[in-house]
Amino acid sequence: MVGKKHEGGVSYKDPGIDYFEDRELRRHAGVFYLWALGVAAVISGDFSGWNLGFAVGGWGGMFVGAVIITIMFLGLTYSIAEMSPALPHTGGAYSFARTAFGPWGGFITGVAENIEYVLTPAVIVYFIGAYLTAIFGTPAAWQPLFWIAGYVIFVTANARGANCPSWSLPW
Repeated sequence: MVGKKHEGGVSYKDPGIDYFEDRELRRHAGVFYLWALGVAAVISGDFSGWNLGFAVGGWGGMFVGAVIITIMFLGLTYSIAEMSPALPHTGGAYSFARTAFGPWGGFITGVAENIEYVLTPAVIVYFIGAYLTAIFGTPAAWQPLFWIAGYVIFVTANARGANCPSWSLPW
């Protein structure tokens, strides 16, 4: 029997087994697409982003920042490693926050994750535009064309890697 419950101003309906069968984990993205997206993120974040930090903090400031970030990432990875077997369901950080802090904690975490997923490709294509402008010696006014091309490439790679049914891509 499907029941309803109310928690934190939010109503939940207990789904049937068919709901979960339709949402099982499936492998979508291949090794090449994950590698390509990872390399693009690392190049824009680690190299380009760090270069801007060196101008402000110098080597000492960047070293202190790297130590702090390393400690924070270790805490993050250890936390995820502990929570994943304890809460074996999909949803990532949203799911963990919802379980720990209720529906509003999950909502805030989900919104923050979506903001991250919107800003990351923006940073990637911004720096790709800067690289291509320098490589080809084009005027800075051409950078928006490189940004658009980068977005098209990444969205296509994501849609193909995710096998998005609503797009019906031919490949």
